[in-house]
Amino acid sequence: MITHPEKILFPGEGITKGELASYYEMIAPLMLPHLRRRPVTMERYHRGIGAPGFFQKDVSKGFPEWLERVEVPKHGGTVHHPLANDTRSLLWLANQNSITIHVWPSRTPNLYNPDICVFDLDPSQEDAFDTLRAAALSLRDLLDELGLPSWIKTSGSKGFHIAVPLDGKSDFGTVARFAHVVGKVMVQRDPENLTQEFHKVDRGSRILVDTGRNGYSATYAATYTVRAKPGAPVSAPVTWEELERGDVGPRTFTLRGMAERVAEVGDLWSDMLKKKRSLKRPIERLKKLTADYTDPS
Repeated sequence: MITHPEKILFPGEGITKGELASYYEMIAPLMLPHLRRRPVTMERYHRGIGAPGFFQKDVSKGFPEWLERVEVPKHGGTVHHPLANDTRSLLWLANQNSITIHVWPSRTPNLYNPDICVFDLDPSQEDAFDTLRAAALSLRDLLDELGLPSWIKTSGSKGFHIAVPLDGKSDFGTVARFAHVVGKVMVQRDPENLTQEFHKVDRGSRILVDTGRNGYSATYAATYTVRAKPGAPVSAPVTWEELERGDVGPRTFTLRGMAERVAEVGDLWSDMLKKKRSLKRPIERLKKLTADYTDPS
């Protein structure tokens, strides 16, 4: 099924397309519960990560009949996103040289109601780990104040992703507004180290509390996906205790080390699928923390 498995995708490590596919086949039992029914955007690298890649959302032609897709509206038309509901679909994505799998925070058939809220802590400086760790723990504590349990994973890039499972009863507008105000409270509590300024020139050395992953058609790097970075880092679940001890960083886990990692710890996000939360009470608690909270119209 994998064509040209010998193709080098990560030249620094000699990681091939075949090795990427083998990784996704190995990780599928853990990855698929987090991935199923989410619209996928592919990040493809036909010539490996040493050359520019591109993003592809629409799969309107050149796909096998068995590949499940979902048609979603966009301005002026529609997009046919692939779905990765089984191992065969994951391998098809790998065969397209899709190193990184990006997904929506909602699932079919409830595309307008996210079942996960994602916060992306994006540092301006990669050597500011202590500040990054403190920011992640502060976000965890704030979410605890609001009555929301949270889970964390490495981004495989520069920061961490913190996720809250939702019951799917709030729409994108509600979830996006909630996440934005949580980010605002974070910045108010630590303006020296945190910011919501999207443009890098305006951030200085501060960490961006990015809440933009929670809007309609927005995406985040899927749990267990490989990132198109030297070393083939993986966006891997970790525990809060590992972060507190300083045992894990944004790129600690890599494609070649994940088999040993999951054999040791399993899926650290498995419980998240069982603990979905409503935002009704957390929104009321958040209103008490900030005077400018307004519900989305």
